[in-house]
Amino acid sequence: MTEQPPPAAPRPAEYRIEDLAHLSGATVRTIRAYQDRGLLPRPERRGRANVYGDAHLARLRQIADLLDRGYTLASIKELLQAWDAGLDLGGVLGLVAEIDGPWTDEKASRISRADLDAAFGGTSDESAVAEAVELGVLERLPDRDDEFLVPSPQELAVAAELHSAGVPLLAISGHLREVRGQVEHIAARFLDFTTEHVFQPFLDHPPTEAEAAEAAALVRRLRPLAQQTIDAELARAMRTLATRYLRQHLSEALPEARRAAAAMGPEPQGAVGAKAPKAEVTTAPETTAPGATASEAVALPAETVEAVRALVGTEHTAAFITAAARREVQARTLDALASGSPRRTPRSDPAEGPQRPQG
Repeated sequence: MTEQPPPAAPRPAEYRIEDLAHLSGATVRTIRAYQDRGLLPRPERRGRANVYGDAHLARLRQIADLLDRGYTLASIKELLQAWDAGLDLGGVLGLVAEIDGPWTDEKASRISRADLDAAFGGTSDESAVAEAVELGVLERLPDRDDEFLVPSPQELAVAAELHSAGVPLLAISGHLREVRGQVEHIAARFLDFTTEHVFQPFLDHPPTEAEAAEAAALVRRLRPLAQQTIDAELARAMRTLATRYLRQHLSEALPEARRAAAAMGPEPQGAVGAKAPKAEVTTAPETTAPGATASEAVALPAETVEAVRALVGTEHTAAFITAAARREVQARTLDALASGSPRRTPRSDPAEGPQRPQG
């Protein structure tokens, strides 16, 4: 009996790029883009034609599956490189999922166009909506013109509150762009810091499954630290800067308040029998006479104290009265020197012109 030759092995499948696109569901342009980014191996060159195989088709299906699971192309590239290196992807996938997962407990919500307009004054502003979509504050929903996805309801609520306080929408979006750039810089610095001191041992070689699982646990442990640090430092900075801003604006406003009080003229006397409030007038150490106390309680008319308090606030009432009194003493001294007499003389009325000394 004649021995039959073994059946020939089936030839591996070969595809043109158009066939590969049809079978994988990707476009020709997408396949070429994946090749340029190193996600897909280059085809085999046969004369003037490029030939793809089943390995290319399987890789395209892997990429599509990972994209559906929410991975970015950069993360997919790292995963596929680990796969090609023969590593078990269980731990690596867990690490990538931990990094690509949400970094906040806030949940996305939806908002109708009517509710959006109502939250911002009741008027429709197409340019503001387009700006919000560009910034990612709003996301358009497929086939829905009357509803939006809101990735961060808190961020949208802050914008609505600022607008209700009088801030223009364009100013809000400009401020968000500026803040976003600064926050991204802070996030990059935090990542550089943790990479150098925590994750460097996992990055100088392809991680094993155990190492990838350990790194994922570290990400979970360190994830809240960035938010906690920013919250604490922002609170400290706002407290410090708000106090500084308040002092600056008060110091700018006080000279105007003093001039307004001087223009009011002398205060009327309080009612007979009324209890006059007292203000502490503190003298400077270099002008305090020997044996004198540093401060003295002086009875003032209630109307005077109330007027000063309304003008500069309770905290600055005593300082204002002290400064006003010192200014008046200096003015009278200058008048006395100008008249050539060492005794105290009344100030001349500006409407009558300067007084001439008698004699």
